[in-house]
Amino acid sequence: MHAIRFGIRASAGVSLIALALAGTPAFAAADPVSDAASPAAAAAPGASVSGRVYDATGVALPGARVVVEGTGAEATTNLQGEFTVAAPDAVGDVTLLIDYLGRLPATRTVTAAERGRAVSFTLPAAGASEGDIVVVGASLLDNTARALNQQRTADNTITVISADAIGRFPDPNIAEALQRAPGVGIERDQGEGRYINVRGAPSEFSAVSVDGIQIPSVDPTTRAVDLDTLPSDIVANIEVTKSLLPSQDADSISGAVNIATRSAFDRKGFALTGMAGASYNQFGKGSDYRGSAAVSDTFGPDRQFGLLLSGSYSKTHRRPDNVENTWSQTPAGLRVTETLFKDYDTKRQRIAGTGAFEWRPSDATHAWVRGTYARFEDDEFRDRIGILWSEGTLQAGSTDRAATYANTRIEKQVRHRKQINEIWSATGGLEQRLGEGTIRLDAAYSESSQTYPRRDELLFRSSLRPTLSYDFADANLPAYSLFTSKEHLQTGTYAFRENTYRSNTTKNDELTLAVRSDVPFDDTLTLSAGGKYRERHINADEERFRDRRTSAAPSQTLTGLLSDQESRNFDYALGNRFDTGLADAYFDATKATSERRLPQSLTADYTAEEKILGMFGMAKYVKEGTTLIAGLRVETTNFLSQAPSVSRTGAITTAQGKSGYVEFFPNLTLRQAFTPNLILRAALSRAINRPNFPQIAPRVLETTEGNTVRVEFGNPGLDPTLSNNADAGLEYYIRPLGLIAVNGFYKDLTDYRYTVNSTGTYQGLAAILSRPVNARRGELYGVEVNWQQQLSFLPGLLGGFGVFANYTYTQGHATFDGTYGGRSRFALPGQSKHMWNASVFYERGPVNLRVAYTKRSDYLDEINADNPALDLYWEGRGQLDVTGSVQLMKGINLFAEGKNLTNTAGVRYFGTRYRTYEYEKFGYTIFGGVRVKL
Repeated sequence: MHAIRFGIRASAGVSLIALALAGTPAFAAADPVSDAASPAAAAAPGASVSGRVYDATGVALPGARVVVEGTGAEATTNLQGEFTVAAPDAVGDVTLLIDYLGRLPATRTVTAAERGRAVSFTLPAAGASEGDIVVVGASLLDNTARALNQQRTADNTITVISADAIGRFPDPNIAEALQRAPGVGIERDQGEGRYINVRGAPSEFSAVSVDGIQIPSVDPTTRAVDLDTLPSDIVANIEVTKSLLPSQDADSISGAVNIATRSAFDRKGFALTGMAGASYNQFGKGSDYRGSAAVSDTFGPDRQFGLLLSGSYSKTHRRPDNVENTWSQTPAGLRVTETLFKDYDTKRQRIAGTGAFEWRPSDATHAWVRGTYARFEDDEFRDRIGILWSEGTLQAGSTDRAATYANTRIEKQVRHRKQINEIWSATGGLEQRLGEGTIRLDAAYSESSQTYPRRDELLFRSSLRPTLSYDFADANLPAYSLFTSKEHLQTGTYAFRENTYRSNTTKNDELTLAVRSDVPFDDTLTLSAGGKYRERHINADEERFRDRRTSAAPSQTLTGLLSDQESRNFDYALGNRFDTGLADAYFDATKATSERRLPQSLTADYTAEEKILGMFGMAKYVKEGTTLIAGLRVETTNFLSQAPSVSRTGAITTAQGKSGYVEFFPNLTLRQAFTPNLILRAALSRAINRPNFPQIAPRVLETTEGNTVRVEFGNPGLDPTLSNNADAGLEYYIRPLGLIAVNGFYKDLTDYRYTVNSTGTYQGLAAILSRPVNARRGELYGVEVNWQQQLSFLPGLLGGFGVFANYTYTQGHATFDGTYGGRSRFALPGQSKHMWNASVFYERGPVNLRVAYTKRSDYLDEINADNPALDLYWEGRGQLDVTGSVQLMKGINLFAEGKNLTNTAGVRYFGTRYRTYEYEKFGYTIFGGVRVKL
């Protein structure tokens, strides 16, 4: 690995030398082969042919190779199927070959009379032979073809998921859709995907963009975007870039995700798509609903204007089961010190919309204005029974799996929490071809916010102090003597303990201005340069209240606040649920008089401002199947943060954090097409991940769950993580439709960031103290294997089968200069060693079916600096999903989906699997409905 690391660090010199050579006339002189990966390959003024490529239903086909016969000049269609390809002269007939995976090659002669306008090409459906029935809007083969053709013609290593392919899986949000891609794992919240881990890296190592413009996170604790806020049915395309180009933002060490929204020019003329359905969840209450629609049209002279509107709505009502056990070090060894039984009643709602107005008066001009909006609301009631073992006395004879405590304490609590995430963005741009070159201008503004209108809690404590025991013979669902002795059901023994209220508001806004120019020379060399300015502001404000006065107690007893509904968690009978109406009435009546907590209402707040200026230059050389890109990106970062600081005497001052740095990102990318379907890719690059905002803001955040106090400290001296990357892969695209690919990667990390937990005291209370620190160096490496294929060579009906399968192996660690708990080398949080995706599909005529299984192995979540046995892990999780649909008539499709049919649990554990911290189940979901595509 040392040799590999040395080689990567030499990439800066190699890239700069290649860039210098690329600018020389000798290097530029070559045969006339156009830019094979550009949507619009340049030619001499007038010596070009422009057009669009569609399928039989009028849907644009991206990624098609358009080759000029006789010269070998070629171009690639963009998302709207558009291309411009160099022609041998400005007049005369030109014969074009359209090469698109999943379809037979097609040729067409463009006559001299047609040269002055965009020409239109129509290809038959994927996998279709003459006389086959075309299935509109439901073909798995068409969806696969769209993705594979874009991947095949890209300069660098990417993975593409098309919108219709997303619809073939039961994936309600973007995170769920991305788990199907090679090398992508997801982190879940109550069973739903929220964050992604690309190639075993932390979630914040992947920047997320909408239409090329980065969107800020709604969560104040991380740069990672909550992808459960974004529904999957408003997008046209998702692209995961795994090896960056100099023209891309450098802050994506593991992979950059770009979500392309729909365009009116995705199809000819008027288009209407929609979906509506309902579902049943095993752990739900009633049915869930989901629906979406998009309408678009082109109009005006030569249909140069395009307008699109889309919307999406979904609602779920779930009751997942959850048990948590906190383990701590005691004189007798590791023992459970707190157990919480959480009975959730959660309603989630997503609303999203997009709009786009575009102007394309010619193939040389494109202007647009786009907007997106997404809102995610999580409204949750939670009944909780708590056993505070640490309040009692550990009895003799305990083991690491079973123990008895005398004089324990029992609590019962209700919480009403409402969380609202909102993301909206507005973008405008112009792309103009000027002679041989192209210039593009972009301006964008985006806002995201996370608010908690309610974080209200009411806690009762029992006067009983029983002797209780636990036994972890079954690590998933341990035995607790409480459910035999049933002291928790004696509601008359409970008395008011406290109410607590929290309100949190975090707002982010970001302004982006960008310019890029591309100038070709001699049809073999293109020079590109550009810049981007990003300015972001963050404001995080939190207020906390708590009241333990007798006057704050409810007028009703605990018994009077309970409903007649049973509260049950797995097989644990928790008594009766709180009456939600009575609970809210109490919260609304007492919130205004509850006592403000200081300094906690101040020390969690912070503001921050970040300004990033990036500039790049690159040269792209294309000749006879070889594409070489060399370039350099430079980014300057200036960061300023402020947070209130409260001294022991109560004096309030303002602490400031400030940092600024300049980083260079050389890049060398090779694409070698031995044939149009056998492609080698290799890249040397550099990338960055800046610290999460609260990690470098000089603030303190205290949170309490039960008796466990956690305090998170900022570190203004934290350095960004830098990564020198090597990527290489070989891809073979199978005719008529398929792919076999192997991709390897190595990342040499500097100043990798960890959050390290230790035990200590905070304001006189025992607490878990969390601090971010830099590790001196680290590495992350692995390999991805991907196989997709339509098995059309099988006889008869068996030819309708196909396979999607991928496997990713990752390994990594980071090394500190100092030691923590006797260790200086740690695994990387979020990194699963193994990730699998496997699915079998069947498509014949109007019917298609798919069975899909996805799994990732265990991964580290948090490090304990004092004791390795208290490192927190997520257990690997597998999930089985099934989808099926039938085409009733042209444009009308009935579908059914089954999600998480294995009802696989979400599990976290300390050090060893039997030391379970959290065990949660979400149930399976059955969803069915109708899709329309007209």
